[in-house]
Amino acid sequence: MSLPPLPAGSSPGRQAGAGGEPEPVLLLHDLRVRYPGAERPTLDGLNLSLRPGERLALVGPSGCGKSTVARAVLQLLPPGSSCSGELRLAGQDPRRLSATALRRLRGEAVGLVFQDPMTRLNPLLTIGDHLLDTLAAHADSDRAGDAALRAPETVVVNGASAAVLSLAARRRHRVEDLLERVGIDPGRWGSYPHEFSGGMRQRLAIALALALSPPLVIADEPTTSLDVAVAGQVMAELAGLCREAGSALLLISHDLAMAGRWCERIAVLENGRLVEEAASRTLLTTPRSELAQRLVGAARRREGGVAEAPPQRAPLLAIEELRSWHPLPSAPWNPRWLKAVDGVSLTLHEGETVGIVGASGCGKSSLCRALMGLAPVRGGSVRLEGQELRSLGSGALRQARRRIQMVFQDPLACLNPQMAVGEAVADPLLIHGLASRGEARERARVQLAAVGLEPPELFERRLPRQLSGGQQQRVAIARALILDPKVLLCDESVSMLDAEVQAEVLELLRDLQRRLGLGMLFVTHDLSVASGFCHRVIVLDGGRIVEEGSGEALLRHPRAAITRSLVAACPRLPAPA
Repeated sequence: MSLPPLPAGSSPGRQAGAGGEPEPVLLLHDLRVRYPGAERPTLDGLNLSLRPGERLALVGPSGCGKSTVARAVLQLLPPGSSCSGELRLAGQDPRRLSATALRRLRGEAVGLVFQDPMTRLNPLLTIGDHLLDTLAAHADSDRAGDAALRAPETVVVNGASAAVLSLAARRRHRVEDLLERVGIDPGRWGSYPHEFSGGMRQRLAIALALALSPPLVIADEPTTSLDVAVAGQVMAELAGLCREAGSALLLISHDLAMAGRWCERIAVLENGRLVEEAASRTLLTTPRSELAQRLVGAARRREGGVAEAPPQRAPLLAIEELRSWHPLPSAPWNPRWLKAVDGVSLTLHEGETVGIVGASGCGKSSLCRALMGLAPVRGGSVRLEGQELRSLGSGALRQARRRIQMVFQDPLACLNPQMAVGEAVADPLLIHGLASRGEARERARVQLAAVGLEPPELFERRLPRQLSGGQQQRVAIARALILDPKVLLCDESVSMLDAEVQAEVLELLRDLQRRLGLGMLFVTHDLSVASGFCHRVIVLDGGRIVEEGSGEALLRHPRAAITRSLVAACPRLPAPA
């Protein structure tokens, strides 16, 4: 049995205004937000409105205040922050509500889809219990939609009335219906978040955000870590469900092509101010503001880029028949394995960048983790500058690992939340005894400046949580490069950056590569980036290499089925006017 959707008219914020026009679901006027100790406001007189059913994308460079908009609306700002100006969500000012009323507003008036759902999900709760908890937390709501959940329901079986469902049964049916709507088998009710891929966890996050049919959904970089095929599916489900419930969508993104594909309007934010707002196609074809022109220009250069031919140099890294398998629950006499990496062979030369692309779960990150010794290796060979890493003892392996470093997909996963940025970047030098504390601090400042965090004195004392997502990723890159490695493994290392900053970071990596002869394995879900940055591109599927060639050749003439699907799903900017 499937429950009907909660009535669209039951949600707050959908009242009609003068002349029959619906009141804005979200209204920001002269909104100013300043974080504790900040020299300038993060939001500086922002004006923005969103009506029911509208889809608006908020774009801009890292640190411009995009995510702060979501934090201000939900009143999730750090203690000591100031928030002035007009802020109305579903007709109410969340700053003036009690803790109980604010908690209710967060679920019933606005749903939030986070950038990384794994950091927001309780690892001890099953996916079904996550949704049940959301419904139970709002059980005393006066909304008609929730009242419909509380009211008894008579089930019709073979044309006759049957038993009346209990409240618990109705909630369970509602949860099963939500899971079906976002493409999750209700039979996986008892699964835990860590048993899901990134795309499946994001689908769960969408179900949680829409559980109470709120009039507004805020999606903060919801597809950053997903391959283009899964990202397209997730965005289609999110947009479709919002349309079904009559909910407005505020999409926070750095991807202009995706924003244009799924939103009717785009607003450009710079230094906490709105510098341009227009229909998506208009802004992407004829941008007016200087920032919008730079962002669109950078996105177009990325789409049309072709990497130069690699220099002919000696091999740095040689991998032969590498296997990284994980045991699955099974009987001792019949072992089963998850073959994350299953016989991968490749060679990486000095000064060469090899891109690794594929769908979620294909083994891209597992390959990098196996090379770093962070995932089990069941067979094969890994030679770094002619030295077989698998035969080294712990001491020699520790020294060898200085020559191969990794930039992880989620910067918060590799940065100590209690350690200041300057300390985090300097720490590898101290761990390996390569510098005194004062020397390490100075080298960390140089590295912070090299990745665009200038002046470094402004950032070195901040904690990771005080930085934007893009700034956090810059810190992670600086930390990986501080040891001057020979091989750099980049796992979606620029996926959270806007097109302009992405181009700057990629150019930084190119400069380091030319100067140091650095070899890079570059994991990405964006074939446009791979084509413009990588000398060769390898496509993984099921832990195996299924296609290899230049990025341009793969984009123009993909042969493998998975490559064709990735190319077809890749959003593109409309032709300029």
